[in-house]
Amino acid sequence: MEHFTIQADRIQHLNQKEIREGEYVIYWMQQSQRSRFNHALEYAVAAANNLDKPLLVVFGVMNGYPEANLRHYTFMMEGLKETQASLADRGIRMVVQHGNPDAVAVEASRKASLLVCDRGYLRHQAAWRRDVARHAPCRVVQVEADAVVPVDTASGKAEYAARTIRPKLMRLLDRCIADLPETPLRRPSLSLDTRGIALDDISRALDPLPLDRAVGAVSRFYRGGTTEAERLFLDFSESRLRHYVKNRNQPQTDDVSHMSMYLHFGQISPVYLAWKLTGADPELNEQKAAYLEELIVRRELAMNFVRHNPDYDSFDCLPNWAMETLRDHEKDPREHLYTRDQLENARTHDPYWNAAMLEMKHSGYMHNAMRMYWGKKILEWSETPEQAFRTALELNNRYFLDGRDPSSYAGVAWVFGLHDRPWKERPIFGKVRIMLASGLERKCDIQSYVEKAARFVRE
Repeated sequence: MEHFTIQADRIQHLNQKEIREGEYVIYWMQQSQRSRFNHALEYAVAAANNLDKPLLVVFGVMNGYPEANLRHYTFMMEGLKETQASLADRGIRMVVQHGNPDAVAVEASRKASLLVCDRGYLRHQAAWRRDVARHAPCRVVQVEADAVVPVDTASGKAEYAARTIRPKLMRLLDRCIADLPETPLRRPSLSLDTRGIALDDISRALDPLPLDRAVGAVSRFYRGGTTEAERLFLDFSESRLRHYVKNRNQPQTDDVSHMSMYLHFGQISPVYLAWKLTGADPELNEQKAAYLEELIVRRELAMNFVRHNPDYDSFDCLPNWAMETLRDHEKDPREHLYTRDQLENARTHDPYWNAAMLEMKHSGYMHNAMRMYWGKKILEWSETPEQAFRTALELNNRYFLDGRDPSSYAGVAWVFGLHDRPWKERPIFGKVRIMLASGLERKCDIQSYVEKAARFVRE
């Protein structure tokens, strides 16, 4: 079977069942929610062509995705609406159905010759794929489409820090960063009679779901979909990339790509971003290297973390030295203590922290330079480090569009010492790295950031 430009280590057979004489090939889309630059989709098209079958794409929208709310569902459905239309232009029918994703996939496989899926990295995502592989009556093939270097190829163990995974990733980049041409589907599937949710009116499509609607959509700031992601990245690469090294830690500026939320929902491919960036102006090589460090090394370190640490969402995920030093200082006096409600409503004495919380609540995003300060202060202002960890992760996952992601879990845990080293011992923090308001005042125009965050509230 031809797989065109897809590397063999992106492809994994999840069961040993036969390819049957079915009515179509299924691509169960879940993580890679896009029609362009999608290795799993292109594999499925090639498989359908080789089997002389149409290709049906299915997606399951469950009632209560862990910690998701109206904000997340709206952004996701905006992207799915575009993906469905874009696939139709290629002659491919995409059906979005209510139900647990694994159940939707298994039901669709009843008449399938082969089921192809993409790869997710969190516990429940991996469990869904194991369940589908067990219950589908046909072969199930997983194609990894949302990492530049396939996660298990990069490393087979938990990496200690960026410095340990970086050389492993760098030596594999040349073969992993490549164009992915679209393959025409020989037998269109638009006439397949399979019912799904109408996506023409997203609000109506979401009405039946029992969602947390207290956290509203932020489409006026960030709209879901591959086209919007590509537009933002083109603007970044042409206009703001040249300022990236100088300004990426300047929260009062906007010289960042805003790709994290689109990467989280699989609405854009990290391979596409890396491939486009390698073709940018050679005079910007320093800026490109800095961006690729975040896109590949830091992001895939986070993927490695959730792959090899089953406790990635609990305080127990931390390295022993960090847990020990934080517990040693658990009883240290704290000048300020805030409740979850006070934090969530940005009612602290610190105007810089309040600004960051307001940016998060109202826009679904926070400048990366503020995310670590935000988390460090929650540790400083909570009764115990365990309580701080829970609060930071819950707020992160509730309000960020890119929450509930490997990078979120690793980012929150970094606040508490993950992927870091011991520093000078201090009250409350012990040997965990500390961040101070004076550092913000020294390193950036923090007052301008406060004013910037206030605009999100007004808009």
